Amino acid sequence: EVRLVESGGGFVQPGGSLRLSCAASGFAFSIYAMSWVRQAPGKGLEWISTINSGSSNTFYADSVKGRFTISRDNAKNTLYLQLNSLKTEDTATYYCARTQSTVTIPPPDYNMDYRGNGTLVTISS
Repeated sequence: EVRLVESGGGFVQPGGSLRLSCAASGFAFSIYAMSWVRQAPGKGLEWISTINSGSSNTFYADSVKGRFTISRDNAKNTLYLQLNSLKTEDTATYYCARTQSTVTIPPPDYNMDYRGNGTLVTISS
């Protein structure tokens, strides 16, 4: 059974930082690309970043480029997202998603076939 468990969310002031983690199990993590998506209150899902299986390629939405960094540790079956210079508009539930391909960026919804339950990030002063 594919399982993705996000953690690391919390309450942070604007300008602060957080590091999110996504623990993966039930599949060969090292051969899949992985993505982070988020959903702000009352809004739809927004793709924010993808990393390929070997970490040689990373992709970011313009809204987070230069502030967020995606990484992975295949030995630990874990995906990370470092969030810096946080803004109030970054408030959202953040999800990691197994991603079938990086041919098209952002990945179509059907390419992100499994998603975790999310971790809430709240940015407020």
